[in-house]
Amino acid sequence: MTELVRTRDVVVLFKGVAQGVEVSSAMVTGSWAGGQGVKWDSGTKDGFIVTYGDGVRGAGFLLWGANESSDQYIAVTGKDLKYGMAVLCSGSWIICTRTFEVYTYASRQVGPLVPINYSVSDKLYWSLRGLFTSEDEWTLSGDPRAPNGNQVGWVAQVPSSLTNNFLTLQTTL
Repeated sequence: MTELVRTRDVVVLFKGVAQGVEVSSAMVTGSWAGGQGVKWDSGTKDGFIVTYGDGVRGAGFLLWGANESSDQYIAVTGKDLKYGMAVLCSGSWIICTRTFEVYTYASRQVGPLVPINYSVSDKLYWSLRGLFTSEDEWTLSGDPRAPNGNQVGWVAQVPSSLTNNFLTLQTTL
C-alpha cells in the first residue's frame, strides 16, 4: 500500500461535517495547529466563534493549522491569522493527526516527561489544552467538573515510527 503524504497536521480519511467559523482573538494571537479542539466562545462578535478547548466536548476540531508548513509558499500563507477564520470539523471523522497529547498530564506538570502509551480502541477526550488524549485531565487536575465523560473519539491506530508518529482516530463529535 502506498504511504499517505503527511505534510499537514491532519490527514482526512473519512470526512464528517465542516463549516467556516471565526476564531477568538486569543487564538489569532496564539495561533493553533490543525486538529486543535475548540469550544464555542461567547465573545463580543456576531456569528459562530470558537476558542481553545479545555476538556468540554465543545464545538469540534479545526481542520487546518493557522500556519502549517504546507502553506508556507502559497498565496494563502497567513490568511487564517489575518482574517481570524478556520474550518471547524464536527460529526464522525476518521483522521490521522499529530495534534494529541504525547506526555502524561502529571509529567507535564512536574517532569520528567513520561509518554502516554495509546492502545487501539482507547477512548479519547479533550485535554485541558484542547488536544486529543486518553487521560481524564479533569480528574487528574482536580477540576470540579471531574470525571470527564465527554468522549470525543477513540484510537484506530497508535502513533509509531511507521505512521510518522501520527495518531489515527475516529471522532464522535
